[in-house]
Amino acid sequence: MTPFPAGGRALRLVALTSGVAIGMSVLVPGASARPSDPPGPSAKDVEHSERDVREKAAEVGRTKAVLAQADGELDRLAIAAEAAVERYNGELVQLRRAQEAYRDIQGRLAEANRRVEEARAELASFASRVYQDNTGYDPMSSAVAGEGGPQGFMDRAGMVKMLAERRTAMFRRVEASQTVADVFRRQAKTALDEQGAATRRADEAKRFAQDAVATQQAAVQRIETDKRRLERKLGKAQAKSAEVKRARERALEKAQTRKFRSDFPVPKVAPPEARGAVAAEAALKWLGTPYSWGGGGMDGPTYGIAQGAGTVGFDCSGLTMYAWNKAGVQLDHWTGTQWTSGPHIPISKLRAGDLVFFATNRSDPATIHHVGLYLSNGRMVEAPYTGAQVRIASIHRHDLVGATRPAG
Repeated sequence: MTPFPAGGRALRLVALTSGVAIGMSVLVPGASARPSDPPGPSAKDVEHSERDVREKAAEVGRTKAVLAQADGELDRLAIAAEAAVERYNGELVQLRRAQEAYRDIQGRLAEANRRVEEARAELASFASRVYQDNTGYDPMSSAVAGEGGPQGFMDRAGMVKMLAERRTAMFRRVEASQTVADVFRRQAKTALDEQGAATRRADEAKRFAQDAVATQQAAVQRIETDKRRLERKLGKAQAKSAEVKRARERALEKAQTRKFRSDFPVPKVAPPEARGAVAAEAALKWLGTPYSWGGGGMDGPTYGIAQGAGTVGFDCSGLTMYAWNKAGVQLDHWTGTQWTSGPHIPISKLRAGDLVFFATNRSDPATIHHVGLYLSNGRMVEAPYTGAQVRIASIHRHDLVGATRPAG
């Protein structure tokens, strides 16, 4: 809210020659509602903007609930995916072991095959030598004419038989080894195939779980994006609603100000009973002026101190000091002495210009922390707090402690 421009709020005095109750001229507002003034937002406009905020807030709330549910599902899927990955890792370990076992069996089988071939070669060689030893002789001739005669033949025949039996036994052992190795090979091959199938199934489950996580992550991101979009809409609706409310308040404040200004009969040279109206009129001139801690002087707003050092404006007692100075009564820039600047007035007997005070402890005036300047109908003009502006507000607060009518 901006301060009233001096020219836009100039008041014209109309001299009244007839004797009136207080014998004074009436100050009529020269800036009553002009045709060019834009109409302020209606109560329905404010209600509509608030309803829009509620609807968008509800939409954001629903989206947050969906997002929370989606996040929970993502957590569940992530756990399942982790379990699937670990299962796959375990199957890989088992597959490597099956491959090693299969390679080991293959090596044993190769060694058994080598021994069988060696035995076969030895047997073939032995048979060849026997055949060569008996070439051109029948057994009978060999027994009679061979070296050592019949006895030599018998010796040789016995040796041949013994060697043949040994070779046969060895061959059978090798064949048995080959048979066992063959069984192991088939078992290892079956185990390897089964483990390979189990690993492929685990890999498929892992990929399925990871795909589910990726899909859910995309859904969560999409919902999060929707939530941010709806939150931006909500923020805009809230800003618009706040602006509509402020515009409505400004319009009402202007209307109230015009009413208050027209309600205060202010004499050109005010007698004591009319000073409050002069003070009220003076304070209303500065509606919209920033609050400045320590700000305000006899002639108007000033730079404050500390927190108000960079702001031209009023604090609460600075505004009331300025207003009553315009009515010819000098007050200190302090609520403490302003409280004792005149008689205390019952709240039911207040009139324009009376000072209304607020305290942290209503039974102890020493705790007074704020003062406003009464207008009418339970309203006051005040410089409220840092960040706010001079405004019209209700006096009916829990910390209202009393009122004073300054006497000069």
